[in-house]
Amino acid sequence: MSDEILDEITASEYKYGFTTDIESDKVPPGLNEDVIRLISAKKNEPEWMLEWRLDAFRTWSEMIEPEWPNVTYEKPDFQAISYYSAPKQKKTLDSLDEVDPELLKTFEKLGISLDEQKRLTGVAMDVVVDSVSVATTFKETLAEKGIIFCSMSEAIQDHPELVRKHLGTVVPKRDNFYAALNSAVFTDGSFCYIPKGVHCPMELSTYFRINEAGTGQFERTLLVADEGSYVSYLEGCTAPSRDENQLHAAVVELVAMDDA
Repeated sequence: MSDEILDEITASEYKYGFTTDIESDKVPPGLNEDVIRLISAKKNEPEWMLEWRLDAFRTWSEMIEPEWPNVTYEKPDFQAISYYSAPKQKKTLDSLDEVDPELLKTFEKLGISLDEQKRLTGVAMDVVVDSVSVATTFKETLAEKGIIFCSMSEAIQDHPELVRKHLGTVVPKRDNFYAALNSAVFTDGSFCYIPKGVHCPMELSTYFRINEAGTGQFERTLLVADEGSYVSYLEGCTAPSRDENQLHAAVVELVAMDDA
């Protein structure tokens, strides 16, 4: 049965290979400490987060890219990648009605509705396009049980004590070459905290979409399940079909306390 499914997938046309024509805020290719500072500034991060990134970048700069056995591919040119790209927003969005219509059409093509009333019951989703989270559903519903579900950018601003306590405890900056790179340049991802003894009432999911050419995606996900809590989480990702490769180097940290 599994072979039949694999054959069906590999023989069919990749239906998510389209691109979306949206205006983006994109930094020039290249990677150095100035780029790290620019990413941090664009996200209005506190000083401790900038220092965390810079330490990771310096660590990465001293590492050697790994050689993978039995795999042949063109090595990435890390100075040819743009490390930040985000759909341009003219103002802070008060509702999904103000999201770029082309962006909404993209998610409809992907079979994803950002409208909570149209979403499947029992599934909350954080949606990330290129370098930023554009929407998180059911945040208020989850907050009623003390559950925090938001983008990493929001968590760094609104829940710094939780982020500082747990970030890098599962996958340290010095764990490996790509973990160090991700730690230096990650631009968004999902954050979730389930309080002690709480059973999350719905499935949590994050969907990542790479749209802009010449960029990499370096999302960072941090899920913390306190003692005796429960949560179910799923990630998905698609990207346009292009002739050139794009680097996707993510880190997911799952922190499960006793009996979680």
